[in-house]
Amino acid sequence: MDSNKLLLVILAILLPPVAVLLKKGMGKDLLINILLCIFFFIPGLIHALWVVLQE
Repeated sequence: MDSNKLLLVILAILLPPVAVLLKKGMGKDLLINILLCIFFFIPGLIHALWVVLQE
């Protein structure tokens, strides 16, 4: 795992929407993650990790 991906994983744990924004930009993934984080933090965290770790 390169250092950039490691930093994104750490950021996904602390601030999931920011990590998704940096990985995918403005779009549907960011909107989904923001909604998940508003309702429940853990699903937003899982979604952010999934987005960051997928190739």
